[in-house]
Amino acid sequence: MKTATDDEQLSQLRTLYSSKRKAIRRRLAEFRAVDPSEYFYELAYCLLTPQTSAESAGKVVEELQRCSFHSYTVDPEPILRNRTTYIRFHRTKSKHLLRLKEEFPTILRALANHPDPPAKREWLVNNVMGLGYKEATHFLRNIGLNGGLAILDRHILRNLKRYGAIRSVPTSISRKKYLSLERSFARFSKRIGITLDELDLVFWSMETGVIRK
Repeated sequence: MKTATDDEQLSQLRTLYSSKRKAIRRRLAEFRAVDPSEYFYELAYCLLTPQTSAESAGKVVEELQRCSFHSYTVDPEPILRNRTTYIRFHRTKSKHLLRLKEEFPTILRALANHPDPPAKREWLVNNVMGLGYKEATHFLRNIGLNGGLAILDRHILRNLKRYGAIRSVPTSISRKKYLSLERSFARFSKRIGITLDELDLVFWSMETGVIRK
């Protein structure tokens, strides 16, 4: 049963969304405008972010771009283990980046050939080393191709619990659980009248104070 407190919380959420709506829609338009030439480093970013701050991952990607990692023979591990922008599990993630370089032409073809966002995500999860459902969705969102799929990180899950969309925050998430949570997020989004993509950025801004990628 809903309470007055529930209604007040949802009203506050809608008010927050209204205050940020223009910035959120501008950010989503920026994602949709990303050129395919930028996809490689967007995917590299999403491979680096698990258990690492977005700031560190972003700075490492900037360094990889400066040394033209995509085009030249560069060992990424020293960049990832730099103390000022340390990436957790840098050895494993360095291997993932090198594998990404080898397989990126195949990845581009798959993105073009799979017709809808769920199919694109399934292919990415099954074929790109280091990508789970969260990371694959994050990548698709950052290039404007997620089509309402949800990035279920801890920030999002905490807020879904806070607003009663889910009962608890799971400690681990299987494929089946991810898809179930995603459906719960979509139902909540529809109920309050804010698109899932926009609500994702509202929740991120609540946690971090910025509308980041």
